[in-house]
Amino acid sequence: MDSNELYTGHFGLTERPFTLVPDPSFLFWSKQHKRAYAVLEFGVLSRAPITLITGEIGSGKTTLVQKLLSQMDDSVRVGLLSNVQGDRGELLQWVMNALSIPFEPSESYVTLFQRFQESIVKEYAEGRRVVLIIDEAQNLSSEGLEEMRMLTNINANKDELIQLILVGQPELKGIVLSPGMRQLAQRVAASFHLEGMDEPTVRAYIKHRLKVAGGSGREITPLACAEVFTATKGIPRLVNQLCELSLLYAWSSNHKRVSVKSVRSVLEDGVFFASNVMDDEAGGERDVNERQDDLTRPLFLRAGRRVDTQSKKTG
Repeated sequence: MDSNELYTGHFGLTERPFTLVPDPSFLFWSKQHKRAYAVLEFGVLSRAPITLITGEIGSGKTTLVQKLLSQMDDSVRVGLLSNVQGDRGELLQWVMNALSIPFEPSESYVTLFQRFQESIVKEYAEGRRVVLIIDEAQNLSSEGLEEMRMLTNINANKDELIQLILVGQPELKGIVLSPGMRQLAQRVAASFHLEGMDEPTVRAYIKHRLKVAGGSGREITPLACAEVFTATKGIPRLVNQLCELSLLYAWSSNHKRVSVKSVRSVLEDGVFFASNVMDDEAGGERDVNERQDDLTRPLFLRAGRRVDTQSKKTG
């Protein structure tokens, strides 16, 4: 059974429009994705030491990176790392492996670093730039991030010999801006944070993906799109998940369009599992806000406290 045959024929589609695998052919250029990509391009072309891109899980960061990689020519040597962790020596080995620099695992850190430096100096002498992209960089320790920063200290004349692109979840920005990371923050020449899409952008996004998949763009009604936006907060990956399930529900009910009823049925049945995670996160944020608000109130008015005042008798 071909997964592309699930519901595509029913809606006149040639392929599934909302798969979760990043696919540059489905790339939707919202205003903020255009700006984020412009920052990526600027970082590479201007030889920025460090470029920082952050955003929520599923906001489209990896898709933008894949698009950037597809545009690279032979004048740029690119290394891509994802979810990398390790101590001082291990990180350098990961970097060398990503850039196809040969080494022996038993070699000392000094020898490894010398090999690395000679390799990127050779690339520079031959007219090529070296760009290292670290995806999910929030998983690196502070020591790991500092080691990555130190790689950018290698330069020739006025040119950086290696450029870093750090991509990660929102907490990465907080890590970079922490007091202990001041030297790293000072080397960030370009940065952008991807937010969730607003409601009009979500409607345009859904229509775009349906058209790319061979549809008319009207297979999901405007009211259904609004419901999808409310449930997903405009995060592209979550929009994809909910739209896919809603198409499946509409197909199983033999409906030619996805109505708001189909979307609500998915949500009510608990099939859209991500909504549970979002509810937990929203609850956590409310608790934090309540605690912060509580601290601004007098002691006797704070949550969980009760002060009984004695009534004065007059006589």
